Amino acid sequence: MKASDLFIKALENEGVEYIFGLPGEENLDFLESLRKSKKIKLVLTRHEQGAGFMAATYGRLTGKPGVCLATLGPGATNLVTPAAYAQLGAMPLIIITGQKPIKKSKQGKFQIVDVVEMMQPLTKFTKQVTHGAHIPSIVREAFRQAQEERPGAVHIELPEDIAREDVKKPRLFDVVDFKIPTASSQTISEAVAMIEKAEKPLLLIGAGANRKRASKALTEFVDTIGIPFFNTQMGKGIIDERHPLYLGTAALSDYDFLHEAIDNADLIINVGHDTIEKPPFFMHEDDKREVIHINFFPAEIDEVYFPQLNVIGDIADSILQLTNTLKPIANKWNTDFFLGIKENVSSHLSKYENDDRFPILPQQMVKVTRDLLPDDGIVTLDNGVYKIWFARNYPAYAQNSVLLDNALATMGAGLPSAMMAKELYPNKKVISVNGDGGFMMNSQELETAVRLQLDLVVIILNDNAYGMIQWKQEGEGFPKYGLDYGNPDFVKYAESFGAKGYRPDSVEDFKNTLQIALNSKGVQVIDLAVDYSLNHEILNVLIKEYSKNIKK
Repeated sequence: MKASDLFIKALENEGVEYIFGLPGEENLDFLESLRKSKKIKLVLTRHEQGAGFMAATYGRLTGKPGVCLATLGPGATNLVTPAAYAQLGAMPLIIITGQKPIKKSKQGKFQIVDVVEMMQPLTKFTKQVTHGAHIPSIVREAFRQAQEERPGAVHIELPEDIAREDVKKPRLFDVVDFKIPTASSQTISEAVAMIEKAEKPLLLIGAGANRKRASKALTEFVDTIGIPFFNTQMGKGIIDERHPLYLGTAALSDYDFLHEAIDNADLIINVGHDTIEKPPFFMHEDDKREVIHINFFPAEIDEVYFPQLNVIGDIADSILQLTNTLKPIANKWNTDFFLGIKENVSSHLSKYENDDRFPILPQQMVKVTRDLLPDDGIVTLDNGVYKIWFARNYPAYAQNSVLLDNALATMGAGLPSAMMAKELYPNKKVISVNGDGGFMMNSQELETAVRLQLDLVVIILNDNAYGMIQWKQEGEGFPKYGLDYGNPDFVKYAESFGAKGYRPDSVEDFKNTLQIALNSKGVQVIDLAVDYSLNHEILNVLIKEYSKNIKK
């Protein structure tokens, strides 16, 4: 059997449904083998980043590794950012790249960089195939490592002469499942003792708890035991945020509306968070507050995170054990203090939600989006200051209904991740929210979305600047410099790709436009002028309020 055919058979054996990519001449044998597959669909993208972000999002949403493809040299280097995106965000991802022949020189050193070495610090596993017969074992090991906790990126390099080899007596390896060990009863007992002793415990939910079983177990824990909870940005929706014990999302690491509650807690039960995701709070040397770390792996000690107890094992099982053991003292904690803070937070967050000034305030834009998107609708965010307002103001009603990146926090991923979500869930409404800067980094994927016939809404928040960096620049007291730019006519730009373009000129017009777009076929692009001018005023109020309450 030809080695490239064997590679495709090995991918089919793993249950691969899609390969996202931009092939080159070094992938042509692999591409021909893929053409003959009846199980795997090739999604051709316009840039390798788009392919990588789509594949990583497939892994994030399904728990199965997404697969992306590129050629050598520049094709492979363009996958560096998606590799880091998946690795830091714990998304299972398989990266396949081509290479010149390794048994004889074809074109000297033309286009050749050491891709395996380049991927070493960005992946869990990186390997060059040096013999066709090794393909099945390499593929099986790659998928095992990509999926095992903590999930992440792996890389396989397939040189073109190896792809053409004839493999005698090829064999495939069984896909053997594995069971994550459970936490010991002694550790559970220690956690129970700490929770029983606490007077003001809080539950924190992070990205690592974004598993179906863990979501169900955590909901049962809160319903049964009665401990208030908050989440990280990437933990949104793991428990329905309409829950009466939900306090909010930590949009910042400190001085946020929610930190009055966090700083008054004497115990944080931290489920599924590690410091690769931006910390929702900081630990300090003189803290009286204790932290229990519940995860698939022990806490990595950091100056801002050094928990007193590790509960390591399957998260869902750990939470179920705690629920069953704590039932006799369920609802013993007085939650009035925390719920009072929740009312204060809600009051702050709702202040500008009905402000009809235009260009639109981000708070109003978030409210309109939540009001019009169905309960099971999905919103994906690129990276920008609006991400903070979605974290705070947008209640997520379901798992994976808010997709954002707060680990690598890269720009350019919002549109491809929305495309993947819509491809996987064609019956759900999907909105991609992007800053104008992030949108332009991978805007060419509009053509891919149109070609895939996706019914997708893309909102571009237009302020003609790198707004988040400008906000930080102003906050540091630096003069405004180097962050303004011009934009194309986004309506004409969208139409040039075969999409529908809109440019609302009032809040009411935006509401009507978004409603129309959500109910229309095809790709709908909304160029929405946004006003970030109140960000610093709101932040200053926040810090003053926080400082006043801490002094009390």
